[in-house]
Amino acid sequence: MGQEKITPETTDGANRRRSERVMLKVPVHLSVTSREGIVTEETTRTQVVNAHGGLLDLEMEIFAGQIFLLTNSKTGVTRECSVVRTQHSPARGLLVAFQFATPAPDFWPVVFPPKDWQSLESQTVAPEK
Repeated sequence: MGQEKITPETTDGANRRRSERVMLKVPVHLSVTSREGIVTEETTRTQVVNAHGGLLDLEMEIFAGQIFLLTNSKTGVTRECSVVRTQHSPARGLLVAFQFATPAPDFWPVVFPPKDWQSLESQTVAPEK
């Protein structure tokens, strides 16, 4: 019984994406508030992104289902996210698959987004900051 691998190449049924993935290293800042109210923060880079979330490496401990705030370090835009799954990473500790609370194709600096991202733009409501 092995752990499911999270890689950009994975496309089997359990890992089929809701929107096309783009390999893109974007500097981001992650902020997690524990049940006790303790805030833990870390700056890292994404590995892969899509309109619904992405994949990044973290040194901090974080768990599937945990809610966090993710800020795009270049634009200052922040979105609420949740952890979909984690896996140990030789690079930084944990490889974390995450999703936005609502699709956010505008969060990433993709000038020519894949076709399936464009239909999501009409479904999103302008987020409040």
